[in-house]
Amino acid sequence: MATALDFSAVKVGSRALSKRELQCQPLWSRRLGLSRSVGLPCKSSKIWKVCCEGRSIDVLERNKTNVQADGNVETANELTCVMKFGGSSVASAKRMREVAQLILSFPNERPVIVLSAMGKTTNKLLQAGETAVSCGVSYVDNIDELSFIKELHLRTVDELGLDSSPITRHLDELEQLLKGIAMMKELTPRTRDYLVSFGECMSTRIFAGYLNKIGAKACQYDAFDIGFITTDDFTNADILEATYPAVAKRLHEDWICDPAIPIVTGFLGKGWKTNAITTLGRGGSDLTATTIGKALGLQEIQVWKDVDGVLTCDPNIYPHAEPVPHLTFEEAAELAYFGAQVLHPQSMRPAREGDIPVRVKNSYNPNAPGTLITSYRDMSKAVLTSIVLKRNVTMLDIVSTRMLGQFGFLAKVFSIFEELGISVDVVATSEVSISLTLDPSKLWSRELIQQELDHMVEELEKIAFVNLLQHMSIISLIGNVQRSSLVLEKAFHVLRTNGVNVQMISQGASKVNISLIVNDAEGEQCVRALHWAFFDSNISDLDSSSNGSTTISSTDS
Repeated sequence: MATALDFSAVKVGSRALSKRELQCQPLWSRRLGLSRSVGLPCKSSKIWKVCCEGRSIDVLERNKTNVQADGNVETANELTCVMKFGGSSVASAKRMREVAQLILSFPNERPVIVLSAMGKTTNKLLQAGETAVSCGVSYVDNIDELSFIKELHLRTVDELGLDSSPITRHLDELEQLLKGIAMMKELTPRTRDYLVSFGECMSTRIFAGYLNKIGAKACQYDAFDIGFITTDDFTNADILEATYPAVAKRLHEDWICDPAIPIVTGFLGKGWKTNAITTLGRGGSDLTATTIGKALGLQEIQVWKDVDGVLTCDPNIYPHAEPVPHLTFEEAAELAYFGAQVLHPQSMRPAREGDIPVRVKNSYNPNAPGTLITSYRDMSKAVLTSIVLKRNVTMLDIVSTRMLGQFGFLAKVFSIFEELGISVDVVATSEVSISLTLDPSKLWSRELIQQELDHMVEELEKIAFVNLLQHMSIISLIGNVQRSSLVLEKAFHVLRTNGVNVQMISQGASKVNISLIVNDAEGEQCVRALHWAFFDSNISDLDSSSNGSTTISSTDS
């Protein structure tokens, strides 16, 4: 998988380099006599551009070889892939040792490592912050969550035989931050992001220290210091395009000058206006990994989880869920957005844009084949890929107060959602009515949810009749929508047999997803019954009419 550069077409300017200029060039640039360092990868991962002062610009194809100054060819030594490990994969000293051995078991890979915080550290940090708001400065030392975080990280450092001073400094800073929160008696979104950043900052320092101890040279990086530039939407920031060249420049140049395994904090960035630490939303380390993969034009992105890949449904709902061997980026994005916990909803975009395969593997069971996600797969025999349940959804039925022919109705409805900052999941429309569901992740403050909903209904009632239904679930059927008639026939037969009424149905423009809205209380029962019908019964029966029945009670598993 190694990748290198063929410099055979480079034209070098005639001006001789000064000693100072020569010292400023990366080593590989100096060998070639270039008067400017090699530029960053273009959007296409197939080419690199070299800018030479004085004459022309040539395009260099990425090959499997590298040219030395004497003209000999050597094996490339470029970074080859990204390996991302979630919190459960690095939850203890034992797990860190196992992950280190897993990484080193691929001697032909030169990976960039992206890590989440250890175990449940992020949750504990948030709980500590909430406690600090009301506990008073003098009580901060006694916050249970802070004690847990200190004990976990110091014990891990001790068991790995590392110097504890870097972690102690972070823990001291964390305690001072909590005292500041207690003094101000508030936890703003900006402070919340700074607070949770301690988890990734400590886990990556511990892991890099351990790799260096066992002889695998590693270098720790905070994502917000190497070019991850985001919007200033604290707790759910978006990565900006300027991130890609900045990250590529820093990681590539450091690797060329002094090769060491990069250990990068997941989940974190830096606001482009405030320069403050931001976070990418829950599961944002996946997005960190795919962003690095696209920035460096790597050949594969590996996301190591605690399950055997992307599954046919949530194993907590149906224990017999099976790994899905192959997905498209489009299918994976729909799965993530509609509730699958394996991937971050936005993480597929950089991989799709860079056309870089993503492989989801199990760090507890590395021999399992996992799930490969690519731009294309053969769908000719596919019916259903996976079933996803998204709970606690709010549904709205909105009917225009005017008769047929009213123009601008939909525009008025969605302008209200835009003004209130509320995101919509699923939509079904007619000329005078619209049914839709709201994304609960956009309603951040729990005590304000009902207040926000009441205000939204009040605004909508100025132009329409509104019926609000809470405690609903979205069941997303991800698969081959070219066979939607077959999928719907089977699905509705199963739901009718189980006495379930569908409140709303939507087939998105993505052509890989059919969404059904049911009551929350019926959601898990429906998923179990649908999974049995589509995956556990004889698949050939799907092409025949449904003569049998599939009834699974809410207590079956």
